[in-house]
Amino acid sequence: MKTLILYITILGSFIGFSQESISVLLEKQNHGNVPYITVQELAMPKTNALILDAREALEYNTSHIENALFVGYDTFKIDTVKSMLPNKEEKIVVYCSVGIRSEKIAKQLKKAGYTNVYNLYGGIFQWKNNGFKIFDTEEKETENVHVSSKYWAKFLLKGNKVY
Repeated sequence: MKTLILYITILGSFIGFSQESISVLLEKQNHGNVPYITVQELAMPKTNALILDAREALEYNTSHIENALFVGYDTFKIDTVKSMLPNKEEKIVVYCSVGIRSEKIAKQLKKAGYTNVYNLYGGIFQWKNNGFKIFDTEEKETENVHVSSKYWAKFLLKGNKVY
């Protein structure tokens, strides 16, 4: 019996160390130059912000946060955003899958003079993990979230994983 408990403890420790959390991932990958906003804060009715989706078109088309504007990542062009969003003091929240690409896009916005820019902590994965609604290209609610690969899929705990 002691041996079984030892094996279970060792296995549990191994599994715990092998699973990386979103917070550990963001701490490793991001520089913290852009303040975070939580999904709970963004979902509050009093939070008035423009929401920018910094993922690829396939990801956005699979699902996105309601009223989010697609700006892309690989295809992102600051001049396009400047023409879409002339008010550089308006509150802007940028998101991607977990918050890494969105930090890079948010940094570009800040460099271009936007003063009220936030990175959505945990991205659309954290949004969905907290039970908030997401929408497809027809603006119908969906459970589908594009996860790109098995590595990224482990961070999405709710919804249907689409590759």
